[in-house]
Amino acid sequence: MKCIFNWSGGKDSALALYHCLQNPDLDIRYLVTTVNDAADRISMHGVRTELLIKQAESIGIPLYQIRLPEMPGMKEYDEVMHYHLAHFKSEGITHSIFGDIFLQDLKDYRDARLSEVGLTGIYPLWKRDTSELIDEFLSLGFGTVIACTQARLERIVGKEIGPELIDALPDDVDVCGENGEFHTFTFKGPIFSNPINYKTGIKIFKEYQAPKNTDDSCVTSPDRKPAGFWYCDLILA
Repeated sequence: MKCIFNWSGGKDSALALYHCLQNPDLDIRYLVTTVNDAADRISMHGVRTELLIKQAESIGIPLYQIRLPEMPGMKEYDEVMHYHLAHFKSEGITHSIFGDIFLQDLKDYRDARLSEVGLTGIYPLWKRDTSELIDEFLSLGFGTVIACTQARLERIVGKEIGPELIDALPDDVDVCGENGEFHTFTFKGPIFSNPINYKTGIKIFKEYQAPKNTDDSCVTSPDRKPAGFWYCDLILA
């Protein structure tokens, strides 16, 4: 099956890709990433594109960037994504792979958009226990750093994930950040030919209109209250 892999640069993407690469039936043609065109950073995660490019080079799969304005509206977002999905379909691609775990409304949204152009979604991590997933991720030798957090989790932004950090998370925070509590940048592991060397820069706080649960959480909804996020700038070392 010819596939695209929706690559955020974070830990769930990395673990899902690891499992997909063990399956000889999956022919992954592109890593597809939505990028904030104005900032030249991965949408929502805030990671510089030079780090994204290094990831793709180390993985060895071509990178396909979908450039978006900073916070597109739903109509604009859907139109852009439809255009690119139709392009993939014209290349003979039949499946689109995601690292989602348990957000049913997000999965439903993705599947509806894919069906419009005749693509089918694949979800390698779907419904797995997130505590088991993070343990597997670390046991495989992956390394990841927290690039972005909700406002209340400022103390962990810029830190690498390990057992101690996981144990210290508040009880209402999912250990994989599946509810949008935090986003990560994965810099080493079995899918990479070489680690991506980075250093941490400044921390900044930004407030956005709260997103709906759509791809990469980068679509604004006018009926929701603003949400604040801490970002740690990650710099190629």
